[in-house]
Amino acid sequence: MTVMLVGDAPSPIGPGTLGRRLVIQVAATVAIVAALMAAISFVAMREITVQRTDSQLADILARQPSAPYESPDSSGSRGPRGSGGLPGMPVGGIIVESTGSTEAGAILQRTGWVLLDDSVIDHILASSTPRITTIDVTSFGKYRFQATIVNGTTFLVGLPLTDADNVVSTVLWIELALAALAIGGAIIVTRVVVIRNLRPLHEVARVAAEVSRRELDRGEVDLSLRVPESNADPTSEVGRVGLAINTMLTNVESALAARQASEMKVRQFVADASHELRNPLAAIRGYAELTRRGREDLPEDTQFAMGRIESESERMSRLVEDLLLLARLDNNPTLQLSEVELTDLLANATADAQVAGPDHEWDVEVPEEPVIIRADRFRIHQVIANLLANARTHTPAGTHVTASLAIDGMYAVVKVADDGPGISPALLPKVFERFVRADISRVRRSGQSTGLGLAIVEAVVQAHGGTVNVTSRPGRTVFEVRLRRVA
Repeated sequence: MTVMLVGDAPSPIGPGTLGRRLVIQVAATVAIVAALMAAISFVAMREITVQRTDSQLADILARQPSAPYESPDSSGSRGPRGSGGLPGMPVGGIIVESTGSTEAGAILQRTGWVLLDDSVIDHILASSTPRITTIDVTSFGKYRFQATIVNGTTFLVGLPLTDADNVVSTVLWIELALAALAIGGAIIVTRVVVIRNLRPLHEVARVAAEVSRRELDRGEVDLSLRVPESNADPTSEVGRVGLAINTMLTNVESALAARQASEMKVRQFVADASHELRNPLAAIRGYAELTRRGREDLPEDTQFAMGRIESESERMSRLVEDLLLLARLDNNPTLQLSEVELTDLLANATADAQVAGPDHEWDVEVPEEPVIIRADRFRIHQVIANLLANARTHTPAGTHVTASLAIDGMYAVVKVADDGPGISPALLPKVFERFVRADISRVRRSGQSTGLGLAIVEAVVQAHGGTVNVTSRPGRTVFEVRLRRVA
C-alpha cells in the first residue's frame, strides 16, 4: 500500500484549490449577471429610443403635408409638396409622395431639401407598410417610416435612427466597461475574502500534514501538535473540523502511549528473561559438554540425546544473546564509535562466510581506495556477517553470493546479492521484523535461523543513522546498507 503524504501547503488560490474554484465561480457569476444586465439595458434603451423616434414622427405627421410643390434646387425640379409644409422636420428627415402616377422624394439636409434617386424612392415605397416600419435606406441608414394619406396622395415620412443607434452603442460600451471593472473588482475582493476565510482551513491542513510526516508505527511518538483553539471553534464549519482533528489526535496519542507502555513492558520482560536465562543455559551447556568425557560408555540413544541437548542449548544461547542485543538496541544503544575501514571488514566477513558455507560460490567487489565510516566496528561486522549468513542459510547449495562495497556521494553502500530463488512478495515487506522466517520461496536449513538476524541488521544500521532495504525477484535478491562516510 502506498501512503501519500501531504506536502507543503499549496497557494490559497493555486491550481485545484477550493479558493481558486470560489474565485472563478464568483467571477463567472458576476460576468453572467453583468452580461444579462447589459443585454437588458441595450434592449430597453433601444426600445426607448425607437419609441421617442415614433413619438416625434407622430408629432410631425400631425402637421399634415399640404404645401404646394416647391423647387428644392435651382434646376427647377420639384420635390414632394410636403417637403415645404412639414415644420419641425429634423435634418436627415425624408418625405416621399406617391399619387399613383407620380412619385417624388427628398431628404432634408443642412443646406436644404435634396431630391432622392428614383431607386431609393422605389425601395422605400416597396418596403413600406400601413404601420410604422423600419427601413434601411441605401446610403442613409435605418429610418422609421409612417404613411399618411391626404386628399388621395400618400405621404411617407421617415426619421433617421442613426443618432438613436449611436446613443445605444455608447451606452452599451459604457456598460461593458463597467462590467469589466465589476468582474475585476469581484475577482480582487473575492480573492482577498477567500484567502482570509480559508486561512483557518489551511492551518488545519498544515497540522494534518505535520502529523502525517511523523513515524507512528514504532517507538515513542510525540503528538503534542494541535490545531490552535482559534481554529477549533465548534460554531464554524472549519472550527468543527479543527476540533475533530484535535480530538482525534488526543485519542491517537493516548492509544500510542498505551502501545508504547505495553511495548516497553514486553521489551523489559524479554531483556530480563533473556538475562536470567543466560546462567541456566550456560550450566546446561557446561554439563552437556562435561558428558563428552564418558559419553562413549553411555548407550547409543543416550549419546544422541546428550548431543542434541548440547546443540540445542547452544542454539538457545544464541537466541538469548540476540534478544538481549535487540533489547539494548531498542533502549538507547551505546555504541563504541571509531573510524572503521569497510574494505577489510567486508573481505574478512566474506572469508568467514566462505568457510561456513563452502557449498556456495562467494565473490567480493571493493573499490581500490579505502572507504572509512565512523561506527562500532563489532556491530558493523555483525551486520555484514548476518547478511552473508542470511544468504547462506536461505539459498540452496551452488548459489552465487556477491558482497560489494561502493561509494555514492557521502555514503558507503554495502550490498549482498545472491541468485537464489528470491523472497516471496508477501514476505518481502516483513523481512526485517523479528521472528520472521522465509517460506518455501527461500530454502531454510533447519536449526540455523532464529528469525532475528535481519531484525538485528536493521536495528544496528538505524542506530548508526543509516538505512537498509531489500529488493528481490526470482534469481536476484539484493540487501543494501547505506552508511555515511567520513569526509
